[in-house]
Amino acid sequence: MEYKDYYKTLGVDKSADQKTIKKAFRKLAKQYHPDLHPDDKKAHEKFKEINEAYEVLSDPKKKQTYDQFGSAGNFSGGMNFDPSQYGYTYTTTGGSGDFSDFFDMFFGGGSASAGSKRRSTTFNMGDIFGDFKGSRRAHKPQRTQYSAELSISMDDAYHGVERQVSLTIGGKAVDIPVKVPAGITEGKKLKVRGEKFGVDGDILFKIHVTSPKGVEIHGLDLIVDQAIYPWQAYFGDKITCDLPAGKLRITVPEKTKGGQKLRLAKKGLKDLKGRTGDAYIRFVLVNPDNLSAEDEALYKQLSEKYKK
Repeated sequence: MEYKDYYKTLGVDKSADQKTIKKAFRKLAKQYHPDLHPDDKKAHEKFKEINEAYEVLSDPKKKQTYDQFGSAGNFSGGMNFDPSQYGYTYTTTGGSGDFSDFFDMFFGGGSASAGSKRRSTTFNMGDIFGDFKGSRRAHKPQRTQYSAELSISMDDAYHGVERQVSLTIGGKAVDIPVKVPAGITEGKKLKVRGEKFGVDGDILFKIHVTSPKGVEIHGLDLIVDQAIYPWQAYFGDKITCDLPAGKLRITVPEKTKGGQKLRLAKKGLKDLKGRTGDAYIRFVLVNPDNLSAEDEALYKQLSEKYKK
């Protein structure tokens, strides 16, 4: 079995007092907390190690047992040893995985020695983050998480929307209401607590924002194709454009060329921090679907006139 150096895990000296141990734990827990790293397995494992070390070193009785064993064997972190040589017998009982076999040998159900009852430690986010105000709930070191994807329109991303999503989790069909906030952007993730829907964990929805035909999304900026007739391009005109920010009346400059862009400041998409991008209207020259005989004659006359 591998010896766990809990002092090294928390980065404290063996002579550290409880205040120093707690301060070290709070700093590391803030750095590696799963809420801040929902998809980082290494961070989750690191948080479990920090949690386990603090579980032992913050409890005077556990700390005494741990220190006595470490001193007797003169162990260092990562060293392997045979528990039976030290009077311990250990049989794994298949626990929750929140603590190591080393911890369970001394303090958990697999131990035939210490006799102390294992308690599962939970931490209030406010305790870890000090002035963090977002949560009052206790957080277990590891929660089951399910991943799903949710596609929404560009307008829904701008204004916000509530969607009813049907999923199959563990062979069971569930309907999950997802409130998408205004300003969500591509790739962001929304977490939904699954307990109230009969799901044993959290569901992380990765957001995909789809754009309509003729619209390109570049971060918070938009490029919007706007069709205009040749005479509008030549003489200029006032037209209406549809954008997520609303319908806008714009001026087509005289002698506009196909592909030319008109910048509309702060009329693009927005994000959750209130930042707003720009919209670029890209003019596309088109012909009417139907022309009268008189109009066709005018077109033909122009065509003949400007033949090279």
